[in-house]
Amino acid sequence: MMTKKQVMVVEDNELNRAMLCEILSEDYQVLEAENGQRALEILRENKERIMLILLDVVMPVMDGYTFLDIIQKDEELSMIPVIVTMQGDTEDDEVSALTHGATDFVPKPYRPNVIRHRVASLIKLRETAAMENQIKYDRLTGLYTKEYFYRRVREVLDENPDKEYRIVCMNYENFKLYNDMFGRDKGDELLIEGARKCLLYIGEDAICCRLRADRFVFLQETEKEKASREKYMFKAKNEQTGMSKNVSVKLGVYEVTERSLSVEQMCDRASLAVDSIKGKYNQAVAVYDDELREKLLREKEIEDEMVRALKEGDFSVYFQPKYSLQDNVVAGAESLVRWIHPKWGTIYPVEFVSLFEENGFIPYLDRFIWEAVCRKLHEWQKAGLPIVPVSVNVSRADFLQYQLVDVLSNLVKKYEIAPEFLHLEITESAYTKHQDTIISTVDELRKLNFIVEMDDFGSGYSSLNLLSRMSLDTLKLDMEFVQNEIAKTPEQSILNDIISMAHKLHLTVVAEGIETKEQAKRLKKAGCDYGQGYFFAKPMSAEEFEHLLEGQRKSKKSGFEISRKPEKM
Repeated sequence: MMTKKQVMVVEDNELNRAMLCEILSEDYQVLEAENGQRALEILRENKERIMLILLDVVMPVMDGYTFLDIIQKDEELSMIPVIVTMQGDTEDDEVSALTHGATDFVPKPYRPNVIRHRVASLIKLRETAAMENQIKYDRLTGLYTKEYFYRRVREVLDENPDKEYRIVCMNYENFKLYNDMFGRDKGDELLIEGARKCLLYIGEDAICCRLRADRFVFLQETEKEKASREKYMFKAKNEQTGMSKNVSVKLGVYEVTERSLSVEQMCDRASLAVDSIKGKYNQAVAVYDDELREKLLREKEIEDEMVRALKEGDFSVYFQPKYSLQDNVVAGAESLVRWIHPKWGTIYPVEFVSLFEENGFIPYLDRFIWEAVCRKLHEWQKAGLPIVPVSVNVSRADFLQYQLVDVLSNLVKKYEIAPEFLHLEITESAYTKHQDTIISTVDELRKLNFIVEMDDFGSGYSSLNLLSRMSLDTLKLDMEFVQNEIAKTPEQSILNDIISMAHKLHLTVVAEGIETKEQAKRLKKAGCDYGQGYFFAKPMSAEEFEHLLEGQRKSKKSGFEISRKPEKM
């Protein structure tokens, strides 16, 4: 049986109250109150269910006008329609009731059919308005919903064919992390604040909506957008509260040049622009253009091909030798990946690795490389060739997706190689999140005799405190860091200090990106242990690397002899 809708009758005269209840009880559940004070108590307990109020004006304790004044100050209660019942039927009485916030009025004595009709009409009107509000407005922020925004933008564009517009997407960087740290309620407060700032700084004339989660989008005339954007970014930067200082605002801009596109596609382009600067802490605004479009199309092509490429063997492992700076002999190698596409030719890691990190494919590629390296080491060992340790990359996603210790342990057992020959490179940026998990896993791996290297040290995330916390074997100096420091005078450079500090922590040091003899000499003088770069050798195929090792063994250059138990690097 369907539950009846609730209405409330507020009337001090018991007979009048009974009459109204009699008129309405067949269609509604009627709540009764003998004065305004009691009505407020009932209303606050049942505000979500009461659809309408019939209110007498003259009552003891609290009269009807006072009651109206109080509920008009409450955002939720003011939405409930109120029919005032009054003895008089003059224009002054009507104006007075409407001035205090009444929706309608009926005179006494009551006419049952008129009352039933007016009550039903007002309830229907309220339900229709509530439904429209749900369709029109986001419940949390009060901005337009996505669907209504699309409709309004299309109307504005069609009505103003000669005006130029921009669609701007605003996104909170690190919002998910903020939500996880402080809870959903605090996250909601931040979104409400963001919506308020949209309206305050962008302007009331802009059409704004909450597109999804922490993403807002708005339409604005081109002339006003740039000034509004600069004003907003300045305000956002200089008015960060304790709540929002942990997140930053990113803006993606789409110039509405193709009006034949759907509004949804326009918003997608603004969203793609903002996504293109995700994680770029020195850039807050991106504009969608042909260059970005081509980049995104290329990324889409790569993503469409990546699974097939891995399955069909398009990826190949290359090796870049590491040289001992003291002996100038090969002491190891770093594994690098090349994608040999049947139509596109060779694709280098710079084009796809960061994309794979973002879309979650990198663990599958990493595992392929680990196994390929282990297989190659096994082949060299079985053929009686000298082998040296090879470094493989381990990304942050590998720590989170796999039982990493078990996977790596099983690989070296499967291919019958000592763990010391598989060096694990972890970029220092990987330690910025899930630090405790990564550090504890690294400890387990080192106990099993894997050699752990921190890659790209000096690339911007460096923390001496982090180095002191971690169990490491090797510090790899970032190529750009090395080249920048070598370009300075010895007095200005911190290169010697970093190498000295690493040695005090019992770490060996590898320098990347060595391109000249002078750079190699400078690093050797500074005490750096190993180096790699084009001065020594470019990345090469497995076969070429095998020839390099075999040739070096035959020449026995500098008395070099490859040991089965390599020194830590």
